[in-house]
This record gives sequence, structure tokens and C-alpha cells, in this order.
Amino acid sequence: MEGENQTALSEFIILGFSNLNELHFLLFTIFFLTYMCTLGGNIFIILVTVADPHLQTPMYFFLRNLAFLDICYTTTNVPQMMVHLLAEKKSISYGGCVAQLFAFIFFVGSECLLLAAMAYDRYLAICKPLRYSVLMSKALCIQLAASCWTGGFLNSVVHTVLTFHLPFCGNNQINYFFCDIPPLLLLSCGDTSVNELVLLSVGVFIGWTPFLCIVFSYLYIISAILRIRSSEGRLKAFSTCASHLLIVLLYYGSAIFTYVRPISSYSLEKDRLISVLYSVVAPMLNPIIYTLRNKDIKEAVKAMRRKWAAPLLSFDM
Repeated sequence: MEGENQTALSEFIILGFSNLNELHFLLFTIFFLTYMCTLGGNIFIILVTVADPHLQTPMYFFLRNLAFLDICYTTTNVPQMMVHLLAEKKSISYGGCVAQLFAFIFFVGSECLLLAAMAYDRYLAICKPLRYSVLMSKALCIQLAASCWTGGFLNSVVHTVLTFHLPFCGNNQINYFFCDIPPLLLLSCGDTSVNELVLLSVGVFIGWTPFLCIVFSYLYIISAILRIRSSEGRLKAFSTCASHLLIVLLYYGSAIFTYVRPISSYSLEKDRLISVLYSVVAPMLNPIIYTLRNKDIKEAVKAMRRKWAAPLLSFDM
């Protein structure tokens, strides 16, 4: 009977901002500009860190992965959110909802793990500088990145299969911006206790464990920075970590709040702002935070400008 109910449901209606009809064009403009900034900023980071030979280090290897993840997971929902703001029919097919949920959870989970890998990299760079190049080898960087992507993939497979194994008995209106786990569990007419248990259990591995690893890494990092004698050395060491720490606080704070708590405590009306924060705003802020506080990237941009300007000047002469 559950299977019949599931196959009978061919699409979901995304309610999203349906209660703000008069603001749809304004919201579309805001989301469009935010999405363009996200794409532009993250593509810029990838191109600069690939082009400059001085940025072929573990830190920028992980930063390229982070930028690519931000492009991917914001693309899974923001374009559709913009379409639904202007379209009369705000629907998504059953298969489209499955694909969107899988992709979004895949990229979000991978980013949680990647931020922990970046913290480990900073820990080795500051706490074990003499052995850093040996410990953080190119092979280890690739293994850590691959583990993050694999962990995010497996996490997404588990949640996607469990979520769409549930029956949806007629009510197909998702009171949210996109297909996500909490609104779909609230929409289901079946027993979601197993889903909730798995969401909390896996959330400890994907959310809390990496977050605690980051916290302990930064405790060691701060302790090592305070032992540096020169104020200039302390400032330089802290500046390499400040950008990453800001992103961690923004991203983990909103992601853990969304997923690692009982479904009974969810209020979709209140949680909408949090979902916009980590799925729309955070990917846009990441490149801004890194470029504004990063001297290496600024120097790389200056070098690229000089390189491009030289042929033009010689041509004019």
C-alpha cells in the first residue's frame, strides 16, 4: 500500500515564499544577485589559486575544493527558488525532488567534513611547522579530500533512500524553499522514527564530530599562536586561520541547528531564515571572507594583472 501511495505522487508543490506575493520580484532580484556573486566569487578563487604557482599548497588545494562545493550546493536549490518566485506553478517532479535532496545533502555533508580537513591542515601548519611539508603531503591532501567527498556521498545515499522510502499519502505541499529532509519528514504520513534516529546518529558523525575536531584543533592553534614571541608573527599566524574560523562558525552553526535535533522541535516557518543563511548567504560570503583577509590571493591578483598588462603595454609601444 505504501508503494502505491508513493508512485501515485508524481510531484511536490513548493510553497516557499507564497505568503509574500508582493515581494516576489524583490526577492528574485536579491537571490539573483546573491547567486551571481556566489558563482563569480568562487570561480574567481578557483582560477586564481590554480593559475598562481605560489598557491599550489595544501591550504589552497582545500580552498579550491570548498569553492567548488559552494558552487555545487547553491546551484542545487537557488535557481529553482528564483524560478518559483516568478512562475505560477511552483512544483517539482517526484524524481526532481529526489535528485535535489540527494545533491544538496551530498554537498552539504562533504563541506562539513572538508572544513574539518582544513582545520587539520591549519593545525599542522602552525603547531608543527618544521614537519608540515612532510606530514601534509600531496597524497594525504588528495586522500583527505576524497574521504570528505566519499563521506558526503554515503551520507546522502542513506538519507535519500530512507526519506523516499516513506509513504506520502496525498498531501504534496512542501512548506519550504526546496526538497530537504525536515520538511519531507513532516510531510510523510508514515512512521519517521527510524529516519529521525538515523538523522541524529549520522548527524553526530557528519556534524558534531567534525565540529569538535575543529574546536580542539583551534585550541591547540591558539595555544601555539600565544607562544609566538613577536606580535607580527602572532598576527600573521592568526590571519591564516581567521577566515576559516569565521566560515566554520557561520556554516556549522546553521547546519547543525537544521539537522541535528529532533523533528518534533522543527518549526518550518522559523527555520526558513536559517535555511537561507547556510544555503544562500554562506556560499556567497566564503570567497569574500577569504579574499578580503588573504594577502596571498591579493598578491596573486596583482601578479596576474601585471602579467596581462605587459603584452598590452608592449603592443601599444
